[in-house]
Amino acid sequence: MGGLAILARQLGYTVTGSDQNVYPPMSTQLEAQGIALMSGFRPENLNPRPDLVVVGNAVSRGNPEVEAVLNLGLPYTSGPEWLHDQVLAHAWVMAVAGTHGKTTTTSMLAWILESAGFNPGFLIGGVPLNFGVSARLGGRRFFVVEADEYDTAFFDKRSKFVHYRPRTAILNNLEFDHADIFPDLAAIQRQFHHLVRSIPGQGLIVAPNWEPALDEVLQMGCWTPVEHTAREHSGQVATWAYHLQATDGSRFDVIHDGQMAGTVSWALTGLHNVHNGLAAIAAAHHAGIFPERAAESLCKFRNVKRRMEVRAEFDGLMIYDDFAHHPTAIASTLAGLRARVGSHRILAIVEPRSNTMRMGIHAAQLGHSLQAADLAVILRTPDLGWDVSVATGGVSNVLVRDSIDAILDWLEEVAAPGDHIVFMSNGGFGGIQDRAEARLRQCGRA
Repeated sequence: MGGLAILARQLGYTVTGSDQNVYPPMSTQLEAQGIALMSGFRPENLNPRPDLVVVGNAVSRGNPEVEAVLNLGLPYTSGPEWLHDQVLAHAWVMAVAGTHGKTTTTSMLAWILESAGFNPGFLIGGVPLNFGVSARLGGRRFFVVEADEYDTAFFDKRSKFVHYRPRTAILNNLEFDHADIFPDLAAIQRQFHHLVRSIPGQGLIVAPNWEPALDEVLQMGCWTPVEHTAREHSGQVATWAYHLQATDGSRFDVIHDGQMAGTVSWALTGLHNVHNGLAAIAAAHHAGIFPERAAESLCKFRNVKRRMEVRAEFDGLMIYDDFAHHPTAIASTLAGLRARVGSHRILAIVEPRSNTMRMGIHAAQLGHSLQAADLAVILRTPDLGWDVSVATGGVSNVLVRDSIDAILDWLEEVAAPGDHIVFMSNGGFGGIQDRAEARLRQCGRA
């Protein structure tokens, strides 16, 4: 919604908005764009009377500002519908969907297009460091959008991405998530098939050949060419593949139709980022960018804020901030870090904050996803609907703490020079990253 506000501002509209618990980088980004943000939801926030209210999917009936909109008869729409009507309707839309890696892959694709001089518009659920903003209109011909499967609004329960009508679509992966709105994986697959149905026959779908859940989606019916990406040494035929030159994923060759087509050497780690980069290169090729040029662009890709972002480094101790909040993403991120740091200790601290995590859907997998860390802590908060100690079963390196202060006490006790400390949450995590840095500097541990 913050990105949509920025696009509306660039279109010349006066924009205000209501939200609660807004934290950087979005809060500071909105301030920099001159967008007035009101904390909390109140009917008086609608004065002066707006011409249109764009309603985000985080609010529902019973919200005092939503009720005021309905009682006053104000015109309203959803974010995805507004985006289509105002921005996407006449653009070549390139959408990135999947359970994991949407933000990073969307940022990669936008950067490839930018490097090629395409001046793309984009809407991304994070802040790509190459751009410094999460949204812009660009030249209006190409628009890259992070295509989320979460529902649209309280009055439209379809997934957001059904509104986007892309010509080029990346389907990165598919697992069960968003247990608060989807009963099972099949329900998510139906929404993904709605997206597939909207892609023209002269468009393109880029998908991995190792995701059975996506295969099932495409088998429901597909009217668009599909170019598959393949894992190294998979032995399977695919249009796109990669060859690792560094085991941590920091350098890899791009293989197109069996031929070497470029090399990516970057600061990112992990096979998940190799897969993301390969998909972005394939999508960019559909827009006319040669793989070699796309690979060169990714060599200068700087990642996204809060995606293994280095928050502090002193005397060899490293503190990272990461957005991973699903066991698969947690495991992939830590595996990539392990491949890079070797025998140095990794300390992982996780806040189970997403709706699915709070419901305990991934309880059995969470502890095992932390096995690449030497030591790990899970924050147990009162709003969790399950006993976090379940996640420690069968794993010896995972502890539970009941408060941020308790985690900081633990860190002060165990942290040592050379450690890599990773905070993982899809929220602000109570500012623990800065507090940990201050605490460790003060105690002279590093």
